[in-house]
Amino acid sequence: MALYPSISLSSWQHTFEDLQFSTQEFYTAVEAIVKEREIPDVKIERVTFSESKLLIGNRREYLRVKRKQYVFDICAAPFGKDFFISWYLGETTGFFKELIAKIPGIGPLIVKASELKTYYQSDTEAMFKGSIRLCVNRALDNIATTKGVRLLSDFERQSPKVSNN
Repeated sequence: MALYPSISLSSWQHTFEDLQFSTQEFYTAVEAIVKEREIPDVKIERVTFSESKLLIGNRREYLRVKRKQYVFDICAAPFGKDFFISWYLGETTGFFKELIAKIPGIGPLIVKASELKTYYQSDTEAMFKGSIRLCVNRALDNIATTKGVRLLSDFERQSPKVSNN
């Protein structure tokens, strides 16, 4: 079972009314598009998350696209007569950073200082996010065209802004 990223950066979700589609076909389509784009240092895997915080009960499979500390978890699932797609962009902190955070007094300060990003790190995060969003959108467009469903508008494709405060 997969771990959630330590830091949440942004997310997006959309429900397609009266659309039935295979989760596995969607994941396969996104994987193919990611590979086709030759994004450097990317790893793709299927991960499962428990449907409850108690780690019992049903599990849901997600498509995870990872590059360095950045993680995109993509969900595609039927919901009644509809089809739901979401993604979550997060960042992992790693064992070393979590260990430092536990040092009384200065640990949290060191971790906070290490989270300040350079322009390069911010640009790399933006490029990864943009590339994976583009792959998801291209897969969505292919489904919409195949199933005769209208394409999403630019507004519907936007993710909400996440505050860094």
